[in-house]
Amino acid sequence: MAGSDRRVLTIPNVISIVRLAGVPLFLWLILVPEADAWALVVLMLSGISDYLDGYLARRLDQTSKLGEILDPVADRLYILSTVVGLAVRDIIPWWLAILLPARDLFLWGLVPFLRTRGYSALPVHFLGKAATANLLYAFPLLLLGDGTGLLALLAKVFGWAFAIWGTALYWWAGLLYAWQVRKLLADHDRRAPTLDVS
Repeated sequence: MAGSDRRVLTIPNVISIVRLAGVPLFLWLILVPEADAWALVVLMLSGISDYLDGYLARRLDQTSKLGEILDPVADRLYILSTVVGLAVRDIIPWWLAILLPARDLFLWGLVPFLRTRGYSALPVHFLGKAATANLLYAFPLLLLGDGTGLLALLAKVFGWAFAIWGTALYWWAGLLYAWQVRKLLADHDRRAPTLDVS
């Protein structure tokens, strides 16, 4: 099992790498030609591939340390690129575009404290997954809502509902993570288990 954790070239990892390559493509589509329909396609494919890489990793028994890193990194980069793109286009306010990355900066600041106990990260919490899912639903809807007509109006309403819930859950998950770090640091005997590399 330890050997399988170190695999690099797996189907889920390839999907995650392709997903990462879509980040600059999405930014270019939304900012340069303002090809919103194609940008929406990239976002939707990102959402599908986010589910697919996790499903295949479990189904094919191809979980890996690299996959555990690539998947959340891709999520964060899509959130960051999307909020920046939408803010530059004046689809969302800049305070929201700052609030979401600020949470990630806050959590990155906790990593050195985790490393004093031998951890590089704590397990992803369900709340964080729910927050990310809400945000990944919100952004395509908000982009679709940047238009006229009933469909655009409905997309904007539902997009903002997902964005508000997603942002609240995103920060709640971050504060929960910080609380876990605090408890870990308070327990002077607790350290990360030593990995069997044999």
